[in-house]
Amino acid sequence: MHISYKSACFVIVSFYAFVIPFTQCTTLKEVNQFNSQRNTNSKVHKQVNHQKASDIALHGLLLWGSVGFLMPLGILTIRGSNKAEPGSRRSRILFYFHVAFQMLSVLLATVGAAMSLIKFENSFDNNHQRLGLALYGAILVQAFIGFFRPHRGKKQRSYWYFVHWILGTIVSLVGIINIFTGLKAYHKRTLKSTMFWTILFTVEVFFIGLIYLFQDKLEYMRKQGVIEGSDESTMSSYQDIPQRQQNQNQKEMLPIACGKINALGNLFD
Repeated sequence: MHISYKSACFVIVSFYAFVIPFTQCTTLKEVNQFNSQRNTNSKVHKQVNHQKASDIALHGLLLWGSVGFLMPLGILTIRGSNKAEPGSRRSRILFYFHVAFQMLSVLLATVGAAMSLIKFENSFDNNHQRLGLALYGAILVQAFIGFFRPHRGKKQRSYWYFVHWILGTIVSLVGIINIFTGLKAYHKRTLKSTMFWTILFTVEVFFIGLIYLFQDKLEYMRKQGVIEGSDESTMSSYQDIPQRQQNQNQKEMLPIACGKINALGNLFD
């Protein structure tokens, strides 16, 4: 009994002495594999985030160029053509520039919308995605309206112009607002600073708005200068009229020198 107890203790101690080193090695291998796998997943995750951030930046630049630059530029050109004489060369050139800017704007907006649908998770649970969806639909409607433009002189031309003008103005304003919300969403998603791009876009919007406001006022101020100059010249000419009339009356009242000839001769003279 005593021998068997010692034998059992010897067997147990030998088992642990033989198994524990292999168990420790196996555990270390599993830990190392787990750490290496976690590092690999972390690198892949960082790479995916970097790729997605690049896609988001490209999407933002496309929409910036579309509704943030080309569309307002098209509005400014068509406003300039309205000041020109209808049918003139300047009016036609500005109109073609307007069409080219707007078509390029629709193309860039389509590419940006396709990128958003393919590469991003669009749950439409934030204002940027909702505004973007409504904005792209309005852009397509505006382009469709622009292609079916009635000729001048028709009754439908006034209604078409009003709808086209109102919808184009709304699309431009909503597009500018959505770019600001997009910059905010990009900062929230990537934790990258967007202060520089926000300031740059704000300055651009300021100058576009300034040109928009001064397009009508420049012609008005130019006319005001012409009218003031014409008024001064007119007033000076009006002041000269009494003087000229007075000199003419004095000339008429001067005595006529005549010789001592008979009355019949004076009459003929």
